Amino acid sequence: MPSDPTEPAEPRLFDRVRGALRVRRYSPRTERAYLGWIRRFILHHGKRHPRDLGPDHITQFLTELATHQKVSASTQNQALAALLFLYVDVLGVQIATLGELVRAKRPHRIPVVLSAGEVAALLAQLREPFHLIASLLYGGGLRLLEAARLRVKDVDLERGEISVRDGKGRRDRVAPLPERLRGPLRHHLTRVRDLHQEDLRAGAGWVETPDALHLKYPNAGRDWPWQWIFPATRRYHHPETGQGRRHHLHETAIQRAVRTATLQAGIPKPVHCHTLRHSFATHLLERGYDIRTIQELLGHRDVSTTMIYTHVLNRGGLGVRSPLDDLFGPPADDTPRRPQLNPRRPGRPPDIR
Repeated sequence: MPSDPTEPAEPRLFDRVRGALRVRRYSPRTERAYLGWIRRFILHHGKRHPRDLGPDHITQFLTELATHQKVSASTQNQALAALLFLYVDVLGVQIATLGELVRAKRPHRIPVVLSAGEVAALLAQLREPFHLIASLLYGGGLRLLEAARLRVKDVDLERGEISVRDGKGRRDRVAPLPERLRGPLRHHLTRVRDLHQEDLRAGAGWVETPDALHLKYPNAGRDWPWQWIFPATRRYHHPETGQGRRHHLHETAIQRAVRTATLQAGIPKPVHCHTLRHSFATHLLERGYDIRTIQELLGHRDVSTTMIYTHVLNRGGLGVRSPLDDLFGPPADDTPRRPQLNPRRPGRPPDIR
């Protein structure tokens, strides 16, 4: 029998997935990633509805990713998480039927860390506002998007604090604001405020606000405290509201700037923006700060995540001095070493050429 036209049509699959993700407050980036994997899963199986597929089809898809497309373990696990969400939370398939799916084992890798000299060389190659952003990544241990999404209200110049709102896992935390950045940040905010005033005179000056804040405070999107600290260079027209808005500086622009600065500084390491966060944690640990303090500053849920930075305590193979170093005496190479006092001329460093 034909369906009753008065009954509402059943939502399409992707609309159901989107709704389930938003009810559970998943981030927009996670939403895009999950929808992308579900779409690839459906296309891989000839556009069949996932309801007609099962654990064997999921395993086949994950095997294809690993063996033919050579994706990393973390990428494969993200695809599995998306498909588990589809079946368990959207289609209502009991998780017991999917329990035999095996997650790819992620390799244990030591993070790339820069020395203090390399950080200084990298920062010296950056112009504003990228120099200020990279300084916050290293000086406060911020993630890339956490720095890009900072708002005026999130920085307390007097207390020297940065309030990281809605960080990874939707957790807030407080990060240190380096004292030497207070002056440059104050001058930067003056320029940003001038730009905001110019936008207001042009009938724009809006920014995106979180959740349903615009319903409670309709004008919050134009208020100074909610403005991005690092606004984009161009405005855009928001079609749903008709507002002239500015987005925050896009993360890819920051990534390109750091990459270029790394090459110009001649640093022979695979440096990314997250490398500055790794360096922040490692250098604090070297200075004697306890692991729990660093865990809080980084916003890690589990201290085991922070423990990866303890590799700095194991220099030279778990702190062991190689017997080769004692066999033939000091190495005769051009490796820079700390100058030692000349025993024949006390109090005077040797002539190092």
